[in-house]
Amino acid sequence: MIRSHVLICGGTGCTSSGSISIKEALEAELAKKGLADEIKVVVTGCFGLCALGPIMIVYPDGTFYSMVKDTDVPEIVEEHLLKGRPVERLIYVEKKEGDEKKVHSLADTTFYKKQKRVALRNCGVINPEEIDEYIAMDGYQALGKVLTEMTPQQVIDEISASGLRGRGGAGFPTGRKWAFAAAQPAGQKYVCCNADEGDPGAFMDRSVLEGDPHAVIEAMAIAGYAIGADQGYVYVRAEYPIAIHRLQVAIDQAREYGLLGKDIFGTGFNFDLEIRLGAGAFVCGEETALMTSIEGNRGEPRPRPPFPAVKGLFGRPTILNNVETYANVAQIILKGADWFASMGTETSKGTKVFALGGKITHTGLVEVPMGTTLREVIEEIGGGIPNGKKFKAAQTGGPSGGCIPASLIDTPIDYENLIANGSMMGSGGLIVMDEDTCMVDIARFFLDFTVDESCGKCTPCRIGTKRLLEILDKIIEGNGELEDLDRLEELCQYIKSASLCGLGQTAPNPVLSTLNRFRDEYIAHVVDKKCPAGVCKKLLSYSIDKDKCKGCTLCARVCPADAISGAVKQPHEIDPNKCLKCGACMEKCKFGAISRK
Repeated sequence: MIRSHVLICGGTGCTSSGSISIKEALEAELAKKGLADEIKVVVTGCFGLCALGPIMIVYPDGTFYSMVKDTDVPEIVEEHLLKGRPVERLIYVEKKEGDEKKVHSLADTTFYKKQKRVALRNCGVINPEEIDEYIAMDGYQALGKVLTEMTPQQVIDEISASGLRGRGGAGFPTGRKWAFAAAQPAGQKYVCCNADEGDPGAFMDRSVLEGDPHAVIEAMAIAGYAIGADQGYVYVRAEYPIAIHRLQVAIDQAREYGLLGKDIFGTGFNFDLEIRLGAGAFVCGEETALMTSIEGNRGEPRPRPPFPAVKGLFGRPTILNNVETYANVAQIILKGADWFASMGTETSKGTKVFALGGKITHTGLVEVPMGTTLREVIEEIGGGIPNGKKFKAAQTGGPSGGCIPASLIDTPIDYENLIANGSMMGSGGLIVMDEDTCMVDIARFFLDFTVDESCGKCTPCRIGTKRLLEILDKIIEGNGELEDLDRLEELCQYIKSASLCGLGQTAPNPVLSTLNRFRDEYIAHVVDKKCPAGVCKKLLSYSIDKDKCKGCTLCARVCPADAISGAVKQPHEIDPNKCLKCGACMEKCKFGAISRK
C-alpha cells in the first residue's frame, strides 16, 4: 500500500540540474530500506520555480524541498520517509523585507499565492507519461462531452463565448478562427499546433508539453471535431527532446486507449496526430511558414490572403493555435465559457503564462489572470530585483515586443495595454532588466536575433533589419551621430509597413520602444560617447585611483592585455590604448581603486 508520494521535477531545467539522478538515487535508497512498496516516486513536469531546482515535494504532507542533491537522498529517506521528520535544512527559506521564514509548502510561497493555474494546472502534479493520471484529473472528459453531447457549432460557440484569444502572438480570437475553418466546404481539413517557441527566454509551451501533453492532444481532437478535420500536426522544435519524447508517449497511449484514431468513443469521429520537428527557425513561428515547413519545404511565409482557415496546410483549410491556447480548451468545455470569462479583463479573458527571466529573484513559469499588473508579477511573484538594484524595464513579446519602463510598472498586463505602450503580449516571454542594463544594447540584442532569423524572402526584412543593426553597431561603438536616430525611426517604419510577415513587421519594435522610452540613453551614446549603464565596451574607460591603490599587483596579473603597469607597493596605471575593457581588473581589486566610466 502506498503511503507517500515523492514528486520530482522532470522539466528541462531540473533535469539539467540532475533531477533524474536524484530520482534514481531515491529509488535505490528506498529499495535498500525496504520502502519501495510504500513510497511511490513520480517524475512530473515543471513546478514553475525554476531558480530553486531540483525540486522535490513529499505528499501527503506537501513538504517542499529545493536545490536537492543526490547526496541528500539518504537523509531524506532516513529522516522524513522512514521517521516522519522533514529535513529542515532542505526546506526553502523565503527572504522578504529583511525577514526570513521557512516555507514548508509550495503553495505557501509568495511565488504561488497570486497565481491562477489553468494552462499549467497539471504541470508538477501528474506523471506526464501516464495517461491514467491525466484521466484521473478529468482528462478526456471534455472530448467525450463534445462528441456525445455537443454539435461542432456548439463547441465553436462555447470557445467564442469564453473570450479565449490566441496565446502565441497578437491574440486573435480562437473561436472566430475555428469558425472560419468550419465554414469551408467539407473535405480534408487540418488542425495544427505551434510548439516552435523561438523567442529568446520563452519556455512556456515546452513546459506544458513536458508536464501535460494530453491536454494539448485532447484539445486538438476537440478542434478537429469543431471544424471537421481528421488529422492534426504538432510542430515542435527539435531542441526540445524531453517534450518530444513525452508528447510521442502521450500520442501512443491515447491511440492505445482509443482516444485517437478511428471511431473515437464509438461516435464515428476519426482524428489522429503526428509530430513534425522544426529545425529551430524563428520564422516558422509564423503560421504560413510553419505550414510550409510541415509540407517539407523551406520555412518561408506566404502572402495572405488567402488565410490558412481557407487555404492552409497542403492547400486545405487549416487552423493553427499554439500550445498554451490549446491547454485552455478542455477546461473551457468542462467548466463553461462563463467560468473562463470571469477571469481577466473585459477584452482579455482568462489567464496568461509568462516565462519570467532576466534580473529577477525568482526565475520561472508564472500563470496569472489577465489584468494583473507588472508590479505584482515582478515584485510579489518574482520576488523583486536581486542585489538591491532598481527595476528599469521589462521586455514583453521577445524580439517582436518592446520595453515597458519603470514608470509604467503598474500597467495591467493584457493585449490592449501592452500594445498601447509600444509592446505586445507575444508568446509570453517576460525579461526583467535592472539599472545596469543598457537599453541600446538590449535593442541591438533582439535585432541581431531577428537579422539571423529572417528567412530572406522579402527585401524590407532581409536588408532593412541588417541596416538597422549596422546603425545600432555604429552607435554602440561610439561613432553615432544624432542624424542616426532619425534614420533609425524612418527605417523602422518602412520595415514595419512593407515586410511580408509578422517577423519583419514586428522586428523594429524593440528599437522603436527603446528610442521612445529611453531616448536619453541613445543621446548619451551619440553626443557624450558614454554608456550610462556601463555596458558598451567601446564607450568605457577604466582608471586607477592612486590614493586607493596599494600596489598589490593583482590587477596586473589578471589583465589579459598587459595594459596595467606599476611596481610592487606603488600605485599602478592603465594604458587606455592596450585596455580591452574586459573588467577583470575591477573584479579582482580588493581596495576599490579601479573605477569604470
